[in-house]
Amino acid sequence: MKSLPDFVKEKRKKLNLTQEQLAARSGVGLRFIRELEQGKKTLQMDKVNLVLFLFGHELGPTKKSFGDDE
Repeated sequence: MKSLPDFVKEKRKKLNLTQEQLAARSGVGLRFIRELEQGKKTLQMDKVNLVLFLFGHELGPTKKSFGDDE
């Protein structure tokens, strides 16, 4: 599974967008885009979703498997 920073960077590059252009289109700051692509551990989920929306995705809960627990 691809990490969120890798996903965003790959999608941005496929659309030939700079970090500045992605920030402007998604309505977040350039600093946020840089932190997102660098894998900052604490980010505001609503801002992450503003960025992901441009790629037809959104962040949501996922099931995490821990051994045999269901």
